[in-house]
Amino acid sequence: MAVDPQETKVPVVLTIAGSDSGSGAGIQADLKTFAAHGVHGTSAITAVTAQNTLGVTAVQEVDLDVIAAQIDAVVEDMHPVAVKTGMLSSPEIVRLVAAKANEYGWQTLVVDPVMVASSGARLLRDEAVETYRTELLPLATVTTPNLLEATELTGIEIASSGDARGAAKAISVLGVKYVVVKGGHMEVAGESRDLLYDGRDFVEFGLPWIDTTSTHGTGCTFASAITAQLALGGDIESAFRSAKKFVWEAMNAAYPVGQGHGPLNQMWRMPPEED
Repeated sequence: MAVDPQETKVPVVLTIAGSDSGSGAGIQADLKTFAAHGVHGTSAITAVTAQNTLGVTAVQEVDLDVIAAQIDAVVEDMHPVAVKTGMLSSPEIVRLVAAKANEYGWQTLVVDPVMVASSGARLLRDEAVETYRTELLPLATVTTPNLLEATELTGIEIASSGDARGAAKAISVLGVKYVVVKGGHMEVAGESRDLLYDGRDFVEFGLPWIDTTSTHGTGCTFASAITAQLALGGDIESAFRSAKKFVWEAMNAAYPVGQGHGPLNQMWRMPPEED
């Protein structure tokens, strides 16, 4: 007997992204974040990367038909209520995901336009930026670029809150319902401030700056936390604030791993086991 997806107690969410062998970012960070929020995470892997806290040493894109098959397998059986995208390294992969979004009519699509890894490795081909602008972002419920990604999408150099607002407006014009410009790369008055724009009004939310090297996967974790919150029925502003707080706590609770930019601790809510 088929199960009505509306009767499922635990929401199903889907991440379409790259795999990180160091488990700091990508699919691995997404699934940990979903689990921490109490939603069931599923995945479609777009690329396999060899990386650790020091950098990315190899990237192998997954064949388009295999990416499509992964998406179809999850959607047709498990009916995700929200979808999040991460590393979509080529125009062809971006175009495929846009086609699937149209085919399945995804109502909640969170696009994290992953372009550069924390180590500086390029994860998006230059020619794919325009495909993001014209084919995927117009379908997005939310997009979550950091300052460098917002600059690439708009051509606006961001050095102030005013610049971030201008970039958010420019991205909104592409058809995105909500734009979040993450300010984690820019300290303002001792805080890391993010900006939410709904096409009319702005909301800024800041938390105290954390001086740490445990920053690998912050963007993936943030976008996944928003996705989970929306899947659980939250509104966009509460999801935005909750995701910011979740990442802040995950950075604050991070433990040392590796010699470079270490991962977050997405399981910070779980108390350590007692002896």
